[in-house]
Amino acid sequence: MRALQADAFSIASLKIADVPTPQPKRGDILVRVKAASLNYRDLAILSGSYMPNLKLPYVPSSDACGVVEAVGEDVTRFKVGDRVVPVYIQGWRDGALTPEQRAGGSLGAPLTGVLQDYVVVPAEDAVAAPDYLSDAEASTLPIAALTAWTCLQQGGLQPGQSVLVQGTGGVALFAAQFARAAGARVIGLTSSEAKATLMRGMGVDTVINYRQTPEWAGAVREATGGRGVDIVVETTGSSLSQSLSAVRFNGFVGVIGFVGGMEAPLNIRQLIGPMIRMQGVVVGSRAALEATMRMMAMHGIKPLIDSTFPLERAAEGFARMERGEHSGKIVISF
Repeated sequence: MRALQADAFSIASLKIADVPTPQPKRGDILVRVKAASLNYRDLAILSGSYMPNLKLPYVPSSDACGVVEAVGEDVTRFKVGDRVVPVYIQGWRDGALTPEQRAGGSLGAPLTGVLQDYVVVPAEDAVAAPDYLSDAEASTLPIAALTAWTCLQQGGLQPGQSVLVQGTGGVALFAAQFARAAGARVIGLTSSEAKATLMRGMGVDTVINYRQTPEWAGAVREATGGRGVDIVVETTGSSLSQSLSAVRFNGFVGVIGFVGGMEAPLNIRQLIGPMIRMQGVVVGSRAALEATMRMMAMHGIKPLIDSTFPLERAAEGFARMERGEHSGKIVISF
């Protein structure tokens, strides 16, 4: 079978290799990958900045949708022909995440990634793909959709509240759609008028251009009558100081990404004085992914697909993400 491998930490190192097709063992399913989607984590690993000690070569990416081609002994959860989506953190099925699950169970590193024709996962670590979504659309759910919903849930989202999202990446746009579906007002940050128009078209109520307004926290407060937003979906990392200034007294900042860098200056008084709750958000369990899918189906929510590249041109997709040209999700087709 084909597998896209990186033998160095660079986009240029990506090459198609011919490797043996994996075989399912007891409790496993063999999945023929139909579509995969890229996340910023995939790019960070490929750059060498996120997991510099990862053994090479490796197969990137964690999120995919495919069809069950074969099942191992004792599998009753799925049958051949079912459309499935593997869970990002293998082994995390419900409840709180354990250190052991976090350290050893993620697809796309340290586990083998999904940019190959076939993958094997335990049947208990996959979910049924939503019928109303295409393979490409379903492939975007394990990290981006689930992370967005987990963040809003941990923030205690309620109708009538306000939510701040940053940019037009997959998590931000999912969070905007979910917040709107829950009856919340959405404020979005972006860098261009074209992206601002896109965000408005997806239901974002107020859009602030952070290039024109570098100190955007004040603009967010102005848009909320001086109160501040209830929830910040922090995808940038480096903007934490402004996010803390933009959130209301006793509000919530969910830190889910580091697109802008892994270090951010922080004034502790910004947390203590207004009693802000700040929490790191790591996707969610299999049960949480299934709940997210049910919520999406109820509201007919679909992801925004930015662009699609065949497996042979996956490097172009990574390069597009690296340049920050995308809005929504970049998909790799098989």
